[in-house]
Amino acid sequence: MPPIATNKTSRLDARITPELREQLRYVATRQGRSVTDYVTTVLRLAIENDILEMDVIRLSREASERFAAALIDPPELTPTIKRAFAHHRRLVRSE
Repeated sequence: MPPIATNKTSRLDARITPELREQLRYVATRQGRSVTDYVTTVLRLAIENDILEMDVIRLSREASERFAAALIDPPELTPTIKRAFAHHRRLVRSE
């Protein structure tokens, strides 16, 4: 987990139900933390989890097997792909 910034300069306001506020207070108190500390910690963990989930590609078993097979025995390049590679090589060489 990245280090927690000590010079906090942003504020987040959220409208929540009284019931949720009481739950936040209850859990934070049980953990010996402030509501702010609890909310920022939980929020940071949720964001990190969401970022990880977005960066992972999940394939079905069938798709995974097809992908592995294509890596092991790639199909022949089509004329369009060959032209694209040639064009790319010309562009890269000219830089």
